Amino acid sequence: MDDNMFGLIVKLTVIPGKRAELIQLLAGSAAKMPGCCSYVVAEDPASENILWVTETWDNRESHDAAPQLRVVQKAMPLIKAMIVQIERIAETHPVWSSANCDS
Repeated sequence: MDDNMFGLIVKLTVIPGKRAELIQLLAGSAAKMPGCCSYVVAEDPASENILWVTETWDNRESHDAAPQLRVVQKAMPLIKAMIVQIERIAETHPVWSSANCDS
């Protein structure tokens, strides 16, 4: 793996009843982002209002450029309206993945 890879784990607290809708929005806006090797959205089995997002990028610059993508800009107001809190749990330096990073 590339020494410059960047990872992020985020906890999203979602407005009650909006988790499924938010999953769909995240899936649609995150698909095929340049430099994104893996973008996993997971439900928290202990809380119906929590989502975990685990991201792996070819480098930090690709991650930081993602908010400028048209699809992300279009989805962001809708996504923010469904989130109560965003917690950056950890930044990581991926050293191995079975995900394809050739985007």
